[in-house]
Order: sequence, then structure tokens, then C-alpha cells
Amino acid sequence: MVADHGSKTEISFAGRFASSAIAACFAELCTIPLDTAKVRLQLQKKAAMGDVVAIPKYRGLLGTVATIAREEGLTALWKGIIPGLHRQCLFGGLRIGLYEPVKSFYVGDNFVGDIPLSKKILAGLTTGALAITVANPTDLVKVRLQAEGKLPPGVPRRYSGAMNAYYTILRQEGLGALWTGLGPNIARNAIINAAELASYDQVKQTILKIPGFTDNIFTHLLAGLGAGFFAVCIGSPVDVVKSRMMGDSSYKSTLDCFIKTLKNDGPFAFYKGFVPNFGRLGSWNVIMFLTLEQVKKLFTRQVPS
Repeated sequence: MVADHGSKTEISFAGRFASSAIAACFAELCTIPLDTAKVRLQLQKKAAMGDVVAIPKYRGLLGTVATIAREEGLTALWKGIIPGLHRQCLFGGLRIGLYEPVKSFYVGDNFVGDIPLSKKILAGLTTGALAITVANPTDLVKVRLQAEGKLPPGVPRRYSGAMNAYYTILRQEGLGALWTGLGPNIARNAIINAAELASYDQVKQTILKIPGFTDNIFTHLLAGLGAGFFAVCIGSPVDVVKSRMMGDSSYKSTLDCFIKTLKNDGPFAFYKGFVPNFGRLGSWNVIMFLTLEQVKKLFTRQVPS
């Protein structure tokens, strides 16, 4: 994923894609309950009953997880896991797998030394935007399945599963609907991808210059935590807008969603679910990067000096 720091090894794009997809899917499987809690918190709006503001149904990370588990069962926390895995195979494989080749393209084949942070950020923005353009339908279905809570007796669910959701959206709303929210999704994923990959790259590079530190699991753990923190701080506002647009078709555009959220719920709404978002992205990045660094070894081959 990041620079090999002088090791004489080589990995093909197919190997990068496969190892990235495997690592991303494993991280998704482990952390999707936190993502489901995050989506519910982000989609929750202020509810007024006369002159009294109703108490929010979901309160905090653990409270939201407990409420979902109590009302809908533990399996509800893994709602959207199938499209989530679809998404990570495509999105994770492409954005992470393309990062090194695109970064090398921006600096040129003959570049020697530490790659500037600006080039790492540019590479992350590029691969994030390209990957989510391909994977947007999987993200849409994932959010819609996660957004659906406990329904009143006799009320059928909108979708019976992931494949039914793809088909129903295509039949009822048209092909273009599968790319609903593409604008904020490109913004969110390009920004978060750059924050994750560039910060992981930079933090790891910095740590390895400190005497006593080596390219080991502890270094990967620290760099992964740093990547998750930067990603949440930078990406939360666009993440909230993306979730609301995908979960509620009443918004006319990205700007309309932004203005209505700001007007109705206030500026802090853009950081709704910050703690579960960091819990999700922080743990996701740690698991993903730790897994990636190990799985990459299976696809890496030695080359002559």
C-alpha cells in the first residue's frame, strides 16, 4: 500500500486489488454494527410534538446499538452487510489498489526520496472519486437497508434483501436512481480516502524514521488510528449529507440537503454520530490496514536488486 522503504519486492495491480478487497471486506464485516448505528444517528431528525421537542429515539453509540438490538434483534446491526461487501470489493479494491500506481504517476517514474504529502493527498482524492463512481449503487442499497428501522405490524419492508433492493430501485426509480447522492458521495469518499490513505502513508513514514520503530504491527496500528481520526474530522459533514440524501429522496440536491439540515437541525447536525463515526472509521482503518499489510505478503514476490 505504502512505500516499501527499500525492500526489493514487487506486487501486481491484481495483487493490490485482491489484497485491498480482502482487507476492506474483513474490516466491513467486523465494524458494520457501528456503521448501522452511525447511519441511524445521522438520519435522525428533530421531532417536535406541539411546543415540546420529543426525546430522540437514538442516543449515543452504545445507546443506538442497544436500541436496534432490543427492538429489531442482533442481526439488524448487520443490515446492509451484503451490499456493504459488494461495495468494499469494488470501492475498497479500487481506491486502495490504485493508490500506489496513481501516486507514482503523479511524481513520475524517476522520482527519488520521500513523496510529498500533497501528491499523496492528490492520489487519494483521485482514487476515491474514481472508485465510488463505480461503486455508488452498492453504497445506496447499503444505506437504504441500514436506514429502515422497526416497522409497525402489518407494514411490509421496502426491500426483502440486497438483490431485491437493486431490482426494485431500478424498476421503480430508473437506472439513474442507483447513482443518487453521487455528488456528495464523490466529495465524501474522495476527501475521506485522501485523509485515510495519505495520513496512513505519512504517519507510517514519520514513525519509521523514529529510532526503535520498525515496519511492524504496532506501527500499522498507530498509523491506522491516525488515518481514522483524520478521516472523521474532515469527512463528517459530507458523510451526513450523503446519508440523508440516500436515506430520504425528498431532497432536491446536495445544496438543498445541506441548507435544510443546517436550517432545521443546526450546524452541529453535520457532526451527528461523530463518536460512532470515529469508532467505526477508527476501528475500520486499524483492522483494514493491519489485514492489508499481512495479506499483501501473499501477493508480493521478490525481484532482483
